[in-house]
Order: sequence, then structure tokens, then C-alpha cells
Amino acid sequence: MADSAPSFEGVLDAARQIAPAAVRTPLIEHPALNDRVGGRVLLKAETLQVAGSFKFRGACNRISRLTDEEKARGVVAYSSGNHAQGVAAAARAVGTRALIVMPSDSPAVKVEGVRAFGGEVRLYDRWTESREAIGAEIARERGAVLVPPFDDPFVIEGQGTTALEILDQAESLGAGPLNQLLCGASGGGLLAGINLVMEARSPETRVVVVEPAGFDDHGRSLAQGARATHGEATPSICDALMAPMPGELTFPINQRRVQDALTVTDAEVAEAMRFAFRWLKLVVEPGGAVSLAALLAGRIPAADRTTVVMLTGGNVDPALYSAIIENRFPGDTP
Repeated sequence: MADSAPSFEGVLDAARQIAPAAVRTPLIEHPALNDRVGGRVLLKAETLQVAGSFKFRGACNRISRLTDEEKARGVVAYSSGNHAQGVAAAARAVGTRALIVMPSDSPAVKVEGVRAFGGEVRLYDRWTESREAIGAEIARERGAVLVPPFDDPFVIEGQGTTALEILDQAESLGAGPLNQLLCGASGGGLLAGINLVMEARSPETRVVVVEPAGFDDHGRSLAQGARATHGEATPSICDALMAPMPGELTFPINQRRVQDALTVTDAEVAEAMRFAFRWLKLVVEPGGAVSLAALLAGRIPAADRTTVVMLTGGNVDPALYSAIIENRFPGDTP
């Protein structure tokens, strides 16, 4: 882990560090979406990142810094799927092994993705077991390096490289000032990385966090002024956004910058996924579509504004995706 707290300077360093391996994903604009909301919408397509989500950025920034002795011992991570694949891909790139602790109810496509990158998977019950405890124990047994999904300075700074690209790409598009940015959050690593950049480069941009209904731990934490967990909730299709509370390192950053917290239902997420498929020609997983869902559902005013929407991942179970695209998802209107 880095010796210092996450910083904007660290994000700049991360951009240089991961440049040879990470994809500079496009910032997409579509007339149909602009017309629908009456404003300008820019979508950051991290669905097209290595391993299918923004998580590769943070994993690459951390793992590419391992010493030869650390590489020989390997890495351990815990994740519902996207960090898992990012770690496995980054580990393979530097020639080390990775073991990932994943929920037993993770989408099969994410488990298969980890194994395809050469990662080893250890399944656990997310409702009765602690992934942190399991991961720490395995790391001790193996002498491996633990790579957390969000509470690591290098991981946070790696995720922040998305915002550096957004500001550069928006300028190239002549988009002018970015009025607001919508970002989903689980532990808040991507959100924190983005906030470090916006704080330094675009402080006028209003940053809004979006969570699945029932998993509003960021909303509760911001309202209470301290880290809090969400209440007991019915499982969501947004498997990537079900962490119990914001991270220790991420929350202080997000607390000083996030200006609103929104929630969306599974049905609204499904509608956003259909929109992305039909109009954008992008496959977006449920957790990756929450910000687009909030925009389409009218949770936030967008008329006469420039809004950035994070599309954070595209690793979706094929059967679920098929049901959603064909309007067979439970709760859809016939």
C-alpha cells in the first residue's frame, strides 16, 4: 500500500503508470439521449476497458508496482466480480498469480472471466461470511499481497484516471463546463478518484452518487456525517454495488465533494440497459447502468446542462441480459 493518502498528484502518476496497459475509453454523446433530457450528456464507456470495467485501472496501478519478491508470492483480492477480473488481468500482465475471493452468487460470466485471465477463485457466502476475513487469512497463509477493491491509495488513484480522460475528452468535444457528473458507488473507490480530479481541475462540477434502492449506504453516510451501513435489503440485480458501507479511505474524500445521493430501482436499471443496447450499441451490466438509470428516470434535472454519466462495467450474465433486453425481466411492464 502507498505510504501517503490518495491525492491528485497520485492520480497523475497513476495515469503514467497504467498508460501502456489500460484503454483510453471513449466519451460518447448521442442525439437521442440529448433530446430526451433536453441537455448535453457525455457517457464514459468503461464497459470497453480491459476486463470489462474501470476496475482494471486501479488493479493495474497497484499490481504493476509489485517488487519481484512480491510477484513471486502472488496477490489476493476479494470482489463480487469486476475487481476480481481486473486483478486477474493485471496479475497476468506482470507474471504473478492471483487468488480471488468471490461471492457464491456472483454472475457466472464474472467467475469465468477471472479464470480466463488465469486467476484462482475461492467462493464464499456473502450473507454469512466475511470476504475481508477470508482474504486476509489466505494472504497470511500464502504470504501474498492483498489488493483491496477500493481502500488502497494506488487503487483509488488508478480509478481517478477516468476523470483525467473525461476532462480532456470533453474539451476536445467543445463541451464547455461540466455541470454535473453521475457515478455509481459500492465502496466508493471510483467516486473518490474522480473527486480528487474534479476538486483540482473542475471544482464547479457537481458530483452525484447513485446507488441501488436498498443499498444506499453512501446516501445514509452522507446524511449522518459518518460511515454507515444500509439497512437490510432485498438482493439487487446490481451485484457490483452491494458493499455494506463506504470505505475508510474513500468516504472522507467523497464526503467533502459529493453534493447529492440518488437511488434507482432494478426496473429502472433494466430500462437503462435496454436504452444502452438500443441506442448506444453498448452492453452495460446492472451495476454499471445505475447512473444512466437515474438520468433516464428523471432523478436529476439535466435540461440545459452538460451531464457526465459513468457507464462503469459491462460484465453481465447472458441469461439475465437476454431477459432484460427482451422485456422478460420480473417487474417489467408487459
